[in-house]
Amino acid sequence: MRIAICADIHDNIWALENALPGMNQANVLIFCGDFCAPFTLTQLARGFEGPVHAVFGNNDGDPRMLVQMAEDAGNVTLHGQFADINLGGFRIAVNHYPDIARGVAAGGGFDLVCYGHDHTLHEQRIGDTLLLNPGEIMGRFGRSTYAIVDTTERAVQVRDVE
Repeated sequence: MRIAICADIHDNIWALENALPGMNQANVLIFCGDFCAPFTLTQLARGFEGPVHAVFGNNDGDPRMLVQMAEDAGNVTLHGQFADINLGGFRIAVNHYPDIARGVAAGGGFDLVCYGHDHTLHEQRIGDTLLLNPGEIMGRFGRSTYAIVDTTERAVQVRDVE
């Protein structure tokens, strides 16, 4: 299975539009927080053909409307602050914050732990767990990235958004 992972869109709908064709090469999409406005969630949901799993970030305004938009989309599961996802026996934890993610990864109960928040691409093995920040879609620090994880190969491919 191939999983697209992204974070920190911060309403950069133009970068998101450019990222979606590449992310659609995956079966599932995981979003690690900071849509910001609900319309960004809607664009992500409409632009990705498969299921989307998402958590809240610290800049997600109007959580009530985000929940409503996720329900209306039909392909989005908005997990709140933390997601525990099992995809065919591959266990994934998702939250927005690096310190929480590092602690969860150190616990060893997951194959993959994903986070965002600091907008910094990061990939690290902690025991048998992959700790991953896919970087930012926003492009605030100059590089707009997302990741594709192959669960069979346990390999990560980082992709730049053009």
